Amino acid sequence: MELQLVINSQREFFQSNQTKDIQFRKNQLVKLKKTLKQNEDFLLQAIYKDFKKSEFEAYMTELAFTYHEIDLALKNISQWSSRKKVSSEFHSFPSRSYIQPEPLGVALIIGAWNYPYQLVLVPLISAIAAGNTCILKPSELSSYSASALAKLINQNFDSSFLYVVCGGVEVSQELLSYEFDKIFFTGSTAVGKIVAMAAAKNLTPVTLELGGKSPCIVCSDADLKVAAQRIVWGKYLNAGQTCIAPDYLLVEDSIYLNFLNELKKHIIKNIGENPMLSENYTRIINLQHTQRLQKLIDPSKIYFGGQVIESENYIEPTVLKDIVFSDDIMKEEIFGPLLPVIRFHRLDEAINEIKKRPRPLALYCFTGSQAKQSKIMNEISFGGGGVNEVIMHIANSKLPFGGVGASGMGSYHGEFGFKAFSHSKSLIIKPTWLEFSFRYRPYTQFKKFILKLFLR
Repeated sequence: MELQLVINSQREFFQSNQTKDIQFRKNQLVKLKKTLKQNEDFLLQAIYKDFKKSEFEAYMTELAFTYHEIDLALKNISQWSSRKKVSSEFHSFPSRSYIQPEPLGVALIIGAWNYPYQLVLVPLISAIAAGNTCILKPSELSSYSASALAKLINQNFDSSFLYVVCGGVEVSQELLSYEFDKIFFTGSTAVGKIVAMAAAKNLTPVTLELGGKSPCIVCSDADLKVAAQRIVWGKYLNAGQTCIAPDYLLVEDSIYLNFLNELKKHIIKNIGENPMLSENYTRIINLQHTQRLQKLIDPSKIYFGGQVIESENYIEPTVLKDIVFSDDIMKEEIFGPLLPVIRFHRLDEAINEIKKRPRPLALYCFTGSQAKQSKIMNEISFGGGGVNEVIMHIANSKLPFGGVGASGMGSYHGEFGFKAFSHSKSLIIKPTWLEFSFRYRPYTQFKKFILKLFLR
């Protein structure tokens, strides 16, 4: 189907005002959830073909997350969409003032390959809840998942409301050449800049969910067992192909060797002696990324793991010791199951090293000290994160999810997603039974005196 025709039909449908009806939005979300529920096996089989991802992990990180967002939106659409009364200023007396959320129009959502359902569907839920029409472009790298999503959406929804477009870079470039009312992009910082430049030509508002190197600080007063268990889970979830996974560790030197040993113990406990045989360990998306990651492994610095089988797109959970910031692995976002561990002596040194670099999408710290927690959280700018926890801030829909600086622009999830696809329209409503003349010409010294009196 020609893209321009789809966009035109969506714009025409939006202009009909049907999407502004709250019941229409609810009906579409109910239909979306029903479609996904009825085709779970189909979706899980497709994602297994892309990643060999276990049914449990795929359900937990993709579908359960999506269902929760739908339920949250259904419960709150009426309240989110309602006109909110705010106080009027004295100089506007008598009047009533309101904020009226309204949908932006035709939205474009470009998803990422690492969570091919969640990273397309969760923004879509926000777009529908806010009253928009939407074109979806899933990543071509997770091709089976993209095709499955396209089949379900395009067979069950009218293209004038929702439509999935599959294809490579050339399709994304074509989409970005058209005018949209909102663009939502998830992916790399480099491509995010291209999307922002394309959007700027039409002054289209954008939300950019990007990435970067997310640090994790482990202090000497941390509970090492709990810290290792949680870091191992978060780092090797989806084989490290998670934008908010701990990218590298900064570990205080007095516990450095002990913590390396804890990491090793929990990898074996969590994933098994031979992760290659584990049903709970995901593969790398393709050969190109497997080879890219392999080049980042310095054999002399392997503490644990390191095995690569290119024919299987398999990389063993790997811990790298004695890493320094000048190493190749510290020059790009890893996005894979390689965990570099850096030693630090003083907390101020670790904080300063992080602050020298682009602001990360996530930051984590493990410490029992309230003072250290406050110092780290207050001194470092980052998108979101946790104290004595990793990853899980993304699971609370009452928290905004998004980056800052090079790691992103804007946020979503829950009401924050609704707002990302909405415009807050300001309204003032006045009666005609009372009028003050001092604002009207001719302006006099007395009127100036009255104005200053009000504004003092």
